Amino acid sequence: MTDADVIIVGAGPAGLMLAGELRLAGVRPLVLERHPQPRDTPKASGIGGRILDLLRYRGILDRFEAASSDPDIAPRFPFGSLHLDLTRLADPPMRALPISQAEIERLLGERADELGADIRRGHEVVGVSQDDATVTAEVHGPDGPCRVTARYLVGCDGARSRVRDLAGIPFPGTTYPEVNRLAVVTVPDSLTVHDNGDMTVPGLGTIRAGFTRTDSGVFAFAATDGVLSLMTTEDESAEYDDDEPMDLAELGASIRRVLGGDIPLGEPIRLSRFTFKDRQAGRYRDGRILLAGDAAHLFPATGTALNVGMLDTVNLAWKLGADIHGWAPAGLLDTYHDERQFAGARALMQTRAQAALRRGHDAADEALRQVFQELLADEPALRRMGDLLAHNDIRYPVPGPASHALTGAFAPDLTLTLHTDEGVTSIAELMRPARPILLDLADRPYLREAARGWEHRVRIHTAKTDHPPADILLIRPDAHIAWAAAVGEPADTAVPALREALAYWFGTPLEHT
Repeated sequence: MTDADVIIVGAGPAGLMLAGELRLAGVRPLVLERHPQPRDTPKASGIGGRILDLLRYRGILDRFEAASSDPDIAPRFPFGSLHLDLTRLADPPMRALPISQAEIERLLGERADELGADIRRGHEVVGVSQDDATVTAEVHGPDGPCRVTARYLVGCDGARSRVRDLAGIPFPGTTYPEVNRLAVVTVPDSLTVHDNGDMTVPGLGTIRAGFTRTDSGVFAFAATDGVLSLMTTEDESAEYDDDEPMDLAELGASIRRVLGGDIPLGEPIRLSRFTFKDRQAGRYRDGRILLAGDAAHLFPATGTALNVGMLDTVNLAWKLGADIHGWAPAGLLDTYHDERQFAGARALMQTRAQAALRRGHDAADEALRQVFQELLADEPALRRMGDLLAHNDIRYPVPGPASHALTGAFAPDLTLTLHTDEGVTSIAELMRPARPILLDLADRPYLREAARGWEHRVRIHTAKTDHPPADILLIRPDAHIAWAAAVGEPADTAVPALREALAYWFGTPLEHT
């Protein structure tokens, strides 16, 4: 017998999210983290976009909102060195939640503990091997070396992933020769912040809010409620240890190089330093070894990696569960690589565009920024960019001929009245257990009957909703739509298509076993 069903290497946001999702799938995860204690080194400062919807669908978003410094922050976001001001839209497609990575890890760790995950800190994986049935991790722990076996192992161990290296998975891409320094500090009395967001600095004069580009780099700031958020970007080839904290002196020196003068800084609230990399693993799976999060991809812009990494794990967990429980159809686990590398490529596309907008220095680059900013004055373009930033544009490729427009997309949170005594509910509430759902919105009993062979795996509901987008929605545990019947689709095409989709995603029906 194995020590666990799945070994997860790394207790960052991706690893802890995966642990919770695997428990929902009825799988025994073992999380191995080399650091003996949770780290408080400042890294990510928030989550946003589609992952917020997923956390709400799991019923735990309120925990993150309660821990956020500003759960109702206005939806304004940087894009390269430009601005996406989504407050101009009645229903902004992108929302963010300011919250430190340490808090994110604490909340995900608590959730994984509640669900019964085994998390072991101070355990460093130094070797990995696999055969046709199991994978073995060589571990150095507090009590010395040991070996741990499982059906699968997932590397969630970050940009310098040892798991990825041990599996021989290529990680091609680019490291940009620049260093970014980010800080949140209190506003000292010697600074004057104006109503329009600009600030006057002794010796430097008035600096406009947003981005200031000089020959030495980029300086950006925003001041709200007595707090100053600022960032510098400089071309630099130095390598920094991610665990070595930045101090105010280093930040002040960077500001001086970029602006040619000093800015008074108040008490530090958050200080961090990071570089940008543009890399994606050649494959997300090598036999029984898989990658997720920063081990699988790195993006050359802020606000992307953590969100995409957590979404990786939601896609992966139910597929691992299906394989471990023995009902996965052929090739199901391979769709993890297909779908999440596709999503990663989309994230790389928009973050590479941000790098191009941020790094160019000549007149042509400035003209590009001006044109791009003018395009963002148009609502359709602004909405499209918001969807791209939020990862709302992901529609997984599906097998077979052209299908309903919702197939492969994230399920919209419809308000539902179920045809039972459960009363009014929503898709979000139905998704909390992370089980597949067949949702009949047109009361078509012959379609429900066609799915009876899968009801031991797929929960079948009949419901009403205003303006239904389809007659039937087949929703996967990761809240993406596996199949949808168009309104009024005839039975002779809907029934075989539904059964084909059920078999493709959820295996052999019970009557055939």
